[in-house]
Amino acid sequence: MALKIYGIPRSRAFRTLWMAKELGLEYENIPIDTQGGSRAPDFLKINPNGHIPAIDDDGFVLCESMAINLYLAKKHARGSLYPIRFEDEALTWQWSFWGMTEIERPLLTALFHRALLPEDKRDAKLADENEHQLGRPLMVLDAAVANTPYLLGEHFTVADLNVAGVLSWARPARIDLGHVPKMADWLKRCAERPAARAARELQR
Repeated sequence: MALKIYGIPRSRAFRTLWMAKELGLEYENIPIDTQGGSRAPDFLKINPNGHIPAIDDDGFVLCESMAINLYLAKKHARGSLYPIRFEDEALTWQWSFWGMTEIERPLLTALFHRALLPEDKRDAKLADENEHQLGRPLMVLDAAVANTPYLLGEHFTVADLNVAGVLSWARPARIDLGHVPKMADWLKRCAERPAARAARELQR
């Protein structure tokens, strides 16, 4: 049975669709949206939390985008996208959780108040404040990739995909990356990967 990925491409499901493309997996994308679809009774049987993405991998159901990507990478690409060394595995978890705890909320807030909400619902000051909150964590990321092309060294891994997946919102949120040039270069390298391009095509 093919992997089922629940969620529209213009959501956190983008991260999992990108992972599926990196791994060359066959999958079925079931386009559950956040405007009621994720609260439908049938989907709540998949994820009682009512959030996307979620997957059904031959009967194994899993939610939370970072957990999904770590699982898929470890199952299908241990030794390449998923590291073997315990220390590198721990760093992969660290960066994946960091993306959620340090940058996702301010990025999303800026995105909503600069692009997604109706004009009369946007708060420019709130968007600016949240962009300011991103300054320090983005400098941390900038330092992490100052001397190596990717977070764990020379090779792209699920750590890069998970963090870059969150930061894919930076451009539509109009976040200025001028003060973090190394990070901006790293993000461009990640975004230009064929699998990332293929996943973005699904958003069109």
